[in-house]
Amino acid sequence: MQQFSDQRTPVPNDLIIGRNAVMEALRAKRPIDHILIARGSRSGSLSAILKAAREIAVPIKEADQRKLDALSQNQNHQGIVAFAAVRDYASVEDLFALARERGEPPFFLIADSLQDPHNLGAILRTAECTGAHGVIVPQRRAVGLTFAVGKASAGAVEYVPVARVPNLAAVIEELKERGVWIYAADFDGEPWCKLDYTGPCALIIGNEGMGISQLVRKKADFIVSLPMQGHIQSLNASVASGVLCYEVARQRLGILQK
Repeated sequence: MQQFSDQRTPVPNDLIIGRNAVMEALRAKRPIDHILIARGSRSGSLSAILKAAREIAVPIKEADQRKLDALSQNQNHQGIVAFAAVRDYASVEDLFALARERGEPPFFLIADSLQDPHNLGAILRTAECTGAHGVIVPQRRAVGLTFAVGKASAGAVEYVPVARVPNLAAVIEELKERGVWIYAADFDGEPWCKLDYTGPCALIIGNEGMGISQLVRKKADFIVSLPMQGHIQSLNASVASGVLCYEVARQRLGILQK
């Protein structure tokens, strides 16, 4: 008799499936990155779950029924699944507190709507290696602290606080009011290595496809650019952040250029 193996993709280990399971995760205050519900399904017991999610600012997204079926491997998801976060989110104040604890000027990264978990994970890894005090991400239309991000960070997610905020532009204004200079990586800016990053600073890294939004760009104090000598006119977001972060680290460590 011919044998057939089960070729189904395993259910992701960060997925919480079904109404009771999601509600209990919320009640237990388990970190939730976001919730997916079947498009048009907001009645019955789902309404109580969504209310509980909104009270703790968990993003809620709609998805096609077929996407939920595929994610849950056709388990009875009852129109809802949730993605657990790999760790708790921090607050912006937590990031400032870490800088004070180390006796250093604040050094933050702001990820403007990154979608790729591997990019965010790599940025967290670089942030940890270069002494950054935290990363700020938007609450919506961006990847959060999923297990894929945690894996890509190679453990850095355990050491670098990540603040998820509802409005990046408003947070940038808050940072500026608190003495933080804002540097946005984009085209047509000043050479990355000719600016002073030794004071309180935050680097903005844009979305993989669209770059930095116009509203966020307008909030920046400086636009910084990396030279592009080849035919391709943009770098991977995590690569660009790596170059900039190490320039910050070089200046702060007092390593002189020859």
